[in-house]
Amino acid sequence: MTFATPKLVILDRDGVINADSDDYIRTPEEFIPFPGSLAAVVRLKQAGLLVAVATNQSGIARGYFTEATLAAMHEKLARLITTTAASAGDTAVPNRIDFIEHCPHGPDDGCVCRKPKPGMLEKILSSTGVAATDAVFIGDSASDVGAARAAGVAPILVRSGKGERTLARAKAGDAELAALLAGVAVYPDLAAAVAQLLAIPVDL
Repeated sequence: MTFATPKLVILDRDGVINADSDDYIRTPEEFIPFPGSLAAVVRLKQAGLLVAVATNQSGIARGYFTEATLAAMHEKLARLITTTAASAGDTAVPNRIDFIEHCPHGPDDGCVCRKPKPGMLEKILSSTGVAATDAVFIGDSASDVGAARAAGVAPILVRSGKGERTLARAKAGDAELAALLAGVAVYPDLAAAVAQLLAIPVDL
């Protein structure tokens, strides 16, 4: 598969930007970016692309943390992006991801935003005015790929976070998952995905 340079790169958060946990990321202190992930975001901004995040955060519905705590995590993310850009000698890179959408609902709440539903991605596309064909979504799970496909956005899967487990399930005989992942570009992590995405034209 070959991608042209997208106008918009949408990222899952936990497992893509930062380390994930089966017990949820509940505090800013537990929000720990993967090595190279912040530099990858800076690279996207340096290239003039819009960068957004679409993240399921059912920990809010489960009572594990509040909206205010989630906002504090994202404030930490913004500070770290600023620091990363500055350490590379670039003070012109905007310090915030352009759009962050989160779903605070649980899996049984019947919302339209929880991935694999496309609600968050569709809202980001509407807010940015970018066509689905000019966007990619980088995630680490089947729900990320499902949301991307439902929104008409090109999916990319990384092996970090839940990525390895997702690929292993498909390889072990989950035919439905294997069909969902068919043709999806796979990279070790966000840094590797961005490095290839910005090398245009790129065969994925």
